[in-house]
Amino acid sequence: MSNFRYKSRNQQGQLVEGEHEANSSEQVADYLVGRGLIPLDIQERNAEPSSLALQELFARRISLEELVIFSRQMYSLMQAGIPVMRAIAGLRDSASNKMMVDALAGVLSDLESGRTLSSAMAKQPRVFSQIVVSLVHVGENTGQLDKAFLQLAEYLEKEQETRKQIKSAMRYPSFVLVFLAAAVTILNIKVIPVFAQMFDKFGVELPWTTRALLTTSSFFVNYWPHMLVVILGLIIWLKVWLNSEKGRLSWDRNKLKIPFVGSIIERALLARFGRSFAMMIAAGVPLLQGLSLIAEAVDNAYMAKKINQMNSGIRSGESLLRVSSQSELFNPLVLQMIAVGEETGRIEQLMGSMAQFYEREVDFDLKSLTAKIEPVLISVVAGMVLILALGIFTPMWDMMSAMKK
Repeated sequence: MSNFRYKSRNQQGQLVEGEHEANSSEQVADYLVGRGLIPLDIQERNAEPSSLALQELFARRISLEELVIFSRQMYSLMQAGIPVMRAIAGLRDSASNKMMVDALAGVLSDLESGRTLSSAMAKQPRVFSQIVVSLVHVGENTGQLDKAFLQLAEYLEKEQETRKQIKSAMRYPSFVLVFLAAAVTILNIKVIPVFAQMFDKFGVELPWTTRALLTTSSFFVNYWPHMLVVILGLIIWLKVWLNSEKGRLSWDRNKLKIPFVGSIIERALLARFGRSFAMMIAAGVPLLQGLSLIAEAVDNAYMAKKINQMNSGIRSGESLLRVSSQSELFNPLVLQMIAVGEETGRIEQLMGSMAQFYEREVDFDLKSLTAKIEPVLISVVAGMVLILALGIFTPMWDMMSAMKK
């Protein structure tokens, strides 16, 4: 027998960690389900940490579009009265993504062993997030598994739409910056060295802008392999740092302060919070458990920390309005909506309205984002052209003047 470390959540949404001795991870999962816990992660204690870290670093999650299709298909199959095992087997055979095929095969195997659908899906964290597992768990307990998959599909579709809008708005500035970087590289490696040879032949005194360009070009030409190694090392270091708890928290906090984009990201996250909250309440998930799951669903460590603080405040007896105000995440209008929802018992509707409020703001800002960024990009390009003009043409004018004399 081996020792296994596990992470799970109880019915109140609290994280429960510990160790259990068993022959396999399946036995540990059965043990947790028997105690009324939802398994999140089970790892053998003597597993190689470096190997696990490497898998975590390069692991690829399933796309949002594939999850939407899966949820829609499960809803249709449940509505048609198809048994769960038969539905999972059919989707496994028709899936084109190998990761999804493997995950559904694992789920089907666990279902054949007598495990519930939610606990079987919890063993596939690369494919099914905790918010998916929790809603399926609620659907199983209430006998409304089809509605749970419908709620999931609608939630994921809205999430997909928001992400597409953000990517579409960022496409233009991204292309400009990439081509600008490519232009600078080509100029430093191919163009400026030609002018450097010409300036050396005439032996004229060069202004500081030209000397700066020649120094930069010489660095590019002589040390470009070293630069590639450094850039590659920085990318790997950044990826490792972002996968660490401290690094992700720092990045997620600071990216909300990025000019032009930060406020849009923040409001998109708040819209996701409102949609998730409304969906959890509609599904009958307890408030404390719902907040714990929402903290994972927002996909931002800084905001997740704030939501967990809200959860702790509610657990200690404070009202939703008070903890929401203390979190400093919401503007006065949203706080007023939360207050009305708490007084009238219509939190679900008010949270849905909050999500729509932020989604409208995000939609408007995304449409005007390109217009806001364009002047900055034009200024950067103009500055680059000015430096090149001063650095290359000024000494050429001096050379022409010297030749006339």
